[in-house]
Amino acid sequence: MMKRIATAAAAALTILSLAACGSGSPSGGSQTAAGGGGGQAQKITVGVIPIVDTAPIWLGKSKGFFTEEGLDLDIQTATGGSAIVPGVQSGSYDFAFSNLISVMVARDKGLDMRFVADGASSTGDPAKEFGAVLVKADSPIKTAKDLAGKKVSVNNLANIGDTTIKSVVEKAGGDPSTVQFVEVAFPDAQAALEKGVVDAAWILDPFRTAGVEAGDRVISNNFVEFDPKLDIAGYFTSGDTVKNKPELVGKFTRAMNKSLEYAQEHPQEVRDIVGTYTKIDAATRAKMNLPLYRSAFDRAAVQKLGDAAQKYGTLSKPVNLDDLLPR
Repeated sequence: MMKRIATAAAAALTILSLAACGSGSPSGGSQTAAGGGGGQAQKITVGVIPIVDTAPIWLGKSKGFFTEEGLDLDIQTATGGSAIVPGVQSGSYDFAFSNLISVMVARDKGLDMRFVADGASSTGDPAKEFGAVLVKADSPIKTAKDLAGKKVSVNNLANIGDTTIKSVVEKAGGDPSTVQFVEVAFPDAQAALEKGVVDAAWILDPFRTAGVEAGDRVISNNFVEFDPKLDIAGYFTSGDTVKNKPELVGKFTRAMNKSLEYAQEHPQEVRDIVGTYTKIDAATRAKMNLPLYRSAFDRAAVQKLGDAAQKYGTLSKPVNLDDLLPR
């Protein structure tokens, strides 16, 4: 079992370890925008993490959706989310991709960050969900309630993973305050589970699929169980950009929404494009579950997530959706 886990993890590890790379023409280049009146395209830089969730923006670039809006899209990859918000704050990125709670936390700390487009959402279907809490086949843990008092790995503490897991544990009748969360990167989570470092591991695809194939059991589809309409991540920018560059924001949002809708309608193209910016092999891409891609946030689910983050201490104050989400 360990050999299969190691092989799968090694193949997928490159998702989070790719060197930063850019695409698009250099600033001030002469690319002409189709439908842009024959003028030069406006170059924008977008910071993303090279994971399955961001497939729509890569697909939208390849399909020319941003060029149609007169935008010269420069995608910059980061190996983790820690540089994403500072990158937008400093102006290194015009827009960027992040999970909802990371941006909520930034706002909670006084940074004016606002989402302008959705990014990835729960499928709402446990059989097709891309993230889950796994345990070993012989684990005594049978339900989310049993996670109380146990060690559970998440990729980042005080974020969307532990927030939703705490909620489903409490909903199942367990005490969420007794769950011991341990920060373990997704590529290392299966090994940590197998070695007994943790009792359960929260893992997203392609690691989730690899774990199930190795014999691990899903005991919670935490996103679906938290809210089947939960939005996981989106594209955001600074409040200054929203206020002072509404035309630019409109162009990006339209192109991004078209990219999301196209990705949802063409899953095979999503699997194919993922192979161009990660080293996930074709066999793994064919088996992994994909997020739901849609162009509108579910405000009720986002509010529920913000309320849970405040309840469990990740946020210090309530989330104002009118300032967080597109109006």
